[in-house]
Amino acid sequence: MRKLILALALAGTALSSSAVAAEKLKIGTEGAYPPFNFVDSSGKIGGFDVEIGLALCERMKVECEVVAQDWDGIIPGLLAKKYDMIIASMFITEERKKQVAFTNPYYLAAMTHAAPKGAGISAFSNEALQGKVIGAQSGTTQADYIAAVYPDAEIKLYPTQDEANLDMVNGRLDLQVGDMLPLLDWVTKYDDGKGCCELVGEPITDKKFVGDGVGIAVRQEDNEMREKLNKALDEIRADGTYKKINDKYFTIDVYTMK
Repeated sequence: MRKLILALALAGTALSSSAVAAEKLKIGTEGAYPPFNFVDSSGKIGGFDVEIGLALCERMKVECEVVAQDWDGIIPGLLAKKYDMIIASMFITEERKKQVAFTNPYYLAAMTHAAPKGAGISAFSNEALQGKVIGAQSGTTQADYIAAVYPDAEIKLYPTQDEANLDMVNGRLDLQVGDMLPLLDWVTKYDDGKGCCELVGEPITDKKFVGDGVGIAVRQEDNEMREKLNKALDEIRADGTYKKINDKYFTIDVYTMK
């Protein structure tokens, strides 16, 4: 009888482990931050973040589903268990670490200014930009930056980066601050960006705002998943999978910014 009970217990453990292994994980991303995450014309979520996430899932041998979530609610959505991880170009900052745990960075981070062509903005002090209309996406470190550095400017915040870009195209912004790579992509590859705007000033690399790079966020109790993601990231860097995805979107290695 004891042997039978033991056998049944072991079988139950095996079934439980199999269920965990077979469980579908959900990746939360914004879907409005090209080229990192976006929704294409067919309604499919794609981009660098998404492809990296799916490559990590494949390496961990788990099935994953990608879920779109507005940026302002992306951390609350994780904490409410709408998805299991956030892969959405999220800077690793001390403030966010109070709510979530991060993997190692999967790419480095910098911010930049963009302005209308010919605007002549070359000084980036609060005094020089007093009264200027400066924009950023709400709920981001870029929004924190302009609030801290330009308190005497008129600050406008937007639900998405695309909406900030549109207001700049339409002459409603004198300047904006955004993540360097998406803004560089916008002013060099997209007709509206190429026609209206340019990057100005030096890259913004203050760790108070850009943190330690861009990481995958998980719930603080999900340390095992965080460690598995770190291991999978090392593996896709080593076997060339990361480079293949990187080169599809960028001309530099965003993992090293070289």
